[in-house]
Amino acid sequence: MKKYWPAAVGGVAVVAAVAIAAPSAVGAPTGTRAAAETRTATTATTAPKATAKAPAPAEDPVRTVRPGQRVDAGRGFTVWLTRKGKHWTGPDGYENFRSVVDGNIDRSEPGVSHQSEGDATGVFHSGLYYGTRKAGRVELTDAEGHRTVATLVALSGRPDWGVWYAHTPAAGNGGGSLGVTLYDRAGRLLDELPGFDFPTGRG
Repeated sequence: MKKYWPAAVGGVAVVAAVAIAAPSAVGAPTGTRAAAETRTATTATTAPKATAKAPAPAEDPVRTVRPGQRVDAGRGFTVWLTRKGKHWTGPDGYENFRSVVDGNIDRSEPGVSHQSEGDATGVFHSGLYYGTRKAGRVELTDAEGHRTVATLVALSGRPDWGVWYAHTPAAGNGGGSLGVTLYDRAGRLLDELPGFDFPTGRG
């Protein structure tokens, strides 16, 4: 833009032209453009927020099986469950049965039973747990305090009973002095059988 001021030089009016240059388009950006570039730079350097992952579900301590489904319990032993109770066979093929419907156990409160069979090479322990749908662990404890965690199995639909089994080395007269303890999934004691000398053979 140009502005003009009259000036007198030797009595003659002279119009002087003064050019006032507008800000150059080359160089620093205008205020709006600078703000936009600042916002862009800030956005580019902002790290995305991490997304929290849901915790993995806890593993079920009880294996679910179908009625009559054979479970390999190791060392020649097989276990299976029916609606009437626990069945198992050993290396000799002899079939055993423990009822849950004959009135010999009280399923109105938590409890655990114990049978054993073995020889000089080792002992197979098994039993019922009952009166709870929240069984978490069955442990066998010998006279020296050594603990063996049993495997738990139950029928689909998770009734209020199931079966546990475990192997231990031979000790003393067959089963040795072993206590059996039933815990729920929170680790709370539900029932226990004190240590007792189980003779070799079927319990």
